[in-house]
Amino acid sequence: MLDLRQLRYFVAVAETEHVGQAAERLHISQSPLSRQIAQLEKNLGLALFERSQQRIRLTRDGQVFLAEACALLRHADRLENLGLRLGRGEEGGLCIGYVADAMHTGILPGALRALHDERPGVHIALYNLPPAEQFEGLRQRSLDIALVHEPPPADDPDLLARPLLQDPLLLVLPAGHPLADQEKVTARDLDGQPWIAVENAQDPTWRDTFVASCAAAGFTPDIRLDAAEPLTALGLVACGLGLALVQKSMVRATTEEVAVRELPWHGTCVQLWAAWHRVDLRPLVASFRATVLHANSTA
Repeated sequence: MLDLRQLRYFVAVAETEHVGQAAERLHISQSPLSRQIAQLEKNLGLALFERSQQRIRLTRDGQVFLAEACALLRHADRLENLGLRLGRGEEGGLCIGYVADAMHTGILPGALRALHDERPGVHIALYNLPPAEQFEGLRQRSLDIALVHEPPPADDPDLLARPLLQDPLLLVLPAGHPLADQEKVTARDLDGQPWIAVENAQDPTWRDTFVASCAAAGFTPDIRLDAAEPLTALGLVACGLGLALVQKSMVRATTEEVAVRELPWHGTCVQLWAAWHRVDLRPLVASFRATVLHANSTA
């Protein structure tokens, strides 16, 4: 059986690639740390590290093992957190998975505010995770609800989902741009314009997806900059560095340096879904889910 302490030791050494630095982080001496790593490798029958006089680095198998070890430790931490909250009589609290747009659109903050007003003593743990990890968290019951861009498969035996939001993308452009004087902007107007592309950390092919959506709409973007998230894109547009597509819910953050135009012919939107396990173990989970869905219906 895996020893969680040994896994934590392994992760520390893997992240620092230095036994001494890992030992300092863990507040132990180097010798017992080295012995624990060697014992883990012996138990697994697997070489996790390549060792030399200069450094220690992960083997290819060690890299694969590290990813799974980190996932297991995260789950163990959430499980421990759940147990502590149960021990304090906090109805188990809530563990919520989300993607960044759940925050940006106000869906999650609004639901959390309503929960706090009704039950201020409930402990809430938030986890910004990729959708696949959120779905696994729901199945393992380490998450109570997931807020994601796409639902689980319709035939999933464990999970259910409801749409929360379809947030249309609007064109944002510098207020001094020639197109800012036009009430209607066509695809031909946008062809070859300098663009700021908004990254999607959940989609490794996000750039191709963005370019393909523009091509399908009838124009080719000249991507000059990549923005990590929509608010950054808005700031770059305000500086006159290009055009961008930003969801409607975030247009309230614009300033007078930015003009906003609808593109009814583009038709792309950001979706947000709530997902949960088919079996509700605690009334608090069902209550919060109802709050999230109600917040959407009144948005």
